[in-house]
Amino acid sequence: MKLYYAPDTCSLSPHIVLRELDLPFTLVRVNNQTKRTEDGGDFLAINPKGYVAALQRDDGQVLTEGPAIVQYLADLNPQAGLAPPNGTWDRSRLQEWLNFISTEIHGSFGPLFNRALPAEARQWWQARVEKRLDYLAGVLQSVPFLLGDRFGVADAYLYAVLRWARFFDIDLAGRPVLADYMARIEMRPSVQAALAAEGIARAV
Repeated sequence: MKLYYAPDTCSLSPHIVLRELDLPFTLVRVNNQTKRTEDGGDFLAINPKGYVAALQRDDGQVLTEGPAIVQYLADLNPQAGLAPPNGTWDRSRLQEWLNFISTEIHGSFGPLFNRALPAEARQWWQARVEKRLDYLAGVLQSVPFLLGDRFGVADAYLYAVLRWARFFDIDLAGRPVLADYMARIEMRPSVQAALAAEGIARAV
């Protein structure tokens, strides 16, 4: 398999999951501005949507959208327990979390990356992020991971997008529950290996 990625984007999530599962894969870096791969290829030929992550199987088929990719990967090795079995209540809970992270965390951070965003709009989006972080801090007061006692694919995704808080002076340290959550995830060898491979720093 090949994982098309850009450093410190949401593609960090499937990158962590691949390493957590110890699956064989090749990393292919993408320039988000030029849409060229590190070997000079046209990334738009791989994913016409133009953004990472994209997972290409050995048979050439390509899967995009991080929440879909991490579930596909988890189901390749269900014994690892990174996602509950399909058809169960817990799997629906996982999909609930993946939807929330995608729309309410990832989606709320997105506009803040636009340097042309007017100040008033920036303040609105940042306040939205802060409100969602308060909700997460409340949930994680009682459990170490989103689905309980066990790390899973939703945690890999949440970790990847919460890293962006430091780009916008959003203080995770002021929410000790979230700071502890991030530190707990960064202790995992899979996460440390993914960060090293992408050449990016720890978040905490």
